[in-house]
Amino acid sequence: MSTPPLVHIDGLRKVYNAGLETEVEVLHGIDLSLDAGEFAALIGPSGSGKSTLLNVLGLLERGSAGHYCLAGRAVQGLDDDEITQLRRDTLGFVFQFHHLLPAFSALENVCLPALMRDGRVRSAQRERARDLLQAVGLGAAMDRMPSQLSGGMQQRVAVARALMLQPRLVLADEPTGNLDTHASADVFALMRRIHQQFGTSFLVVTHDPRLAAQCDRVIELVDGRVARDGPPEAAG
Repeated sequence: MSTPPLVHIDGLRKVYNAGLETEVEVLHGIDLSLDAGEFAALIGPSGSGKSTLLNVLGLLERGSAGHYCLAGRAVQGLDDDEITQLRRDTLGFVFQFHHLLPAFSALENVCLPALMRDGRVRSAQRERARDLLQAVGLGAAMDRMPSQLSGGMQQRVAVARALMLQPRLVLADEPTGNLDTHASADVFALMRRIHQQFGTSFLVVTHDPRLAAQCDRVIELVDGRVARDGPPEAAG
């Protein structure tokens, strides 16, 4: 029996009310599946619907029509509390801006998801955070404050934080977009290594064709529709 996809959307539409009885449809009946263990890029011009699609996949917004199953659960039938739990237990997020808390050390920032979920950080969780910082090359910097870290180092902390609760899928929205070329390559290589080491699935939104070409699969959105979906060589 085949394993169901980690992500499956069928006929996904997203419509926003722009006021004055005007509706704007951003996503137009998207069909898409992601299997466990995939490392995929999501590309497309500005305004193509990439961020909207990522928000729906990340359970930050609900689709207007269509079906979405995440880790075998039909999202449209869940209430807000169930959505929150599914997002927390299944997904990790990395954004263009790291969003580290400036008053927390690197270690404390990585522990934050556990603190928010459980109300406290257990010793085993703190040890996991240390291990993650070691894994992203920041074992010697875990007690530093964000202001004492370079932009690339701060984004490495953000990657470690995204992995804290062992998500099955990491959604990365322009994770290297605020970094120079060298730091960008380092952070991308780190995500690739995490993918290979832990089998974590990644969907990476990027404007950088060089990074997209290093992914196993490239999904291109144009005007709210999937224009291409395949290996990077097929995406040009």
